[in-house]
Amino acid sequence: MPSIDLTGKAAVVTGSGRGLGLAYARALAAAGARVVVNDLDEDVARQAVKSITAAGGEAVAEVVAVGTAEAAGRLVDRAVREFGRIDVLVTNAGILRDKVLWKMTDEDFDAVVTTHLKGTFTCARAAAVRMREQGEGGSLILVGSPAGQRGNFGQTNYAAAKAGVAAMARTWSMELGRAGITVNAIVPVAATAMTETIPAFAPYVEALRDGTPLPDFLRKGEGFGTAEDCAALVPFLASDAARGITGQAIGIGGDKVALWSHPQEIKAAYADGGWTPEALADAWPGTLGAEPQTVGIPAPKLPVA
Repeated sequence: MPSIDLTGKAAVVTGSGRGLGLAYARALAAAGARVVVNDLDEDVARQAVKSITAAGGEAVAEVVAVGTAEAAGRLVDRAVREFGRIDVLVTNAGILRDKVLWKMTDEDFDAVVTTHLKGTFTCARAAAVRMREQGEGGSLILVGSPAGQRGNFGQTNYAAAKAGVAAMARTWSMELGRAGITVNAIVPVAATAMTETIPAFAPYVEALRDGTPLPDFLRKGEGFGTAEDCAALVPFLASDAARGITGQAIGIGGDKVALWSHPQEIKAAYADGGWTPEALADAWPGTLGAEPQTVGIPAPKLPVA
């Protein structure tokens, strides 16, 4: 089994003061990378840096709200100023403003899309410019979500942004391939402040806080675990062992790692000379409509009491 050694590499992890982002930053540092930690809260960011350095890693904090080109420039510049380069970018920063469509305001929509989608774009662009200048390749690791893969009730803004993140990973993997820069989306599932609001998971997340391990039916069956369970994927994708992996959407959680499919045609029907509305109505039930695609994140399969 090859050793994952990121010694000499520099990484930026957005939204890494707590939760999944902090787990990613710690995992990168444990593998030898020097890390720029980012958070909106200065105290949280500094505590994150302290936890990394206490474990023998190297990290600095950059306090800025992700979304604008200026913020992205500050993050990349900080890595270059402190460590001389940037090799890895993890776009983890995000917020939620959940509401059903008819209650969602422009402000709710714009805030989430700005942080998740535009923040991923601006940070990736700034990192890619520098990585191409360095001429030694690099890794862009974009954080997606099951909501972006399948949709989720009450999350128009979040699901749309995360679907866009996966699409950008596919596009940038083509654009940056010649520069040796890999681009992948990760789809983590973990016990966080976001998932503990799901009623089926809530009691297990609460028990986890009290030291009770998550049961196997969650860790294996649902691929649901701790933030630390998701972290291993990041240093792996940042390493030389993953040089041939790009343009993929990879899920991880608990004891499970999975490859998500790209959207693709699964069934087709044909009509000589093209389709009319009437012909579509007649043909649909026995052709494309015979097995409609499901939507939404499947409900957890909990054991019968």
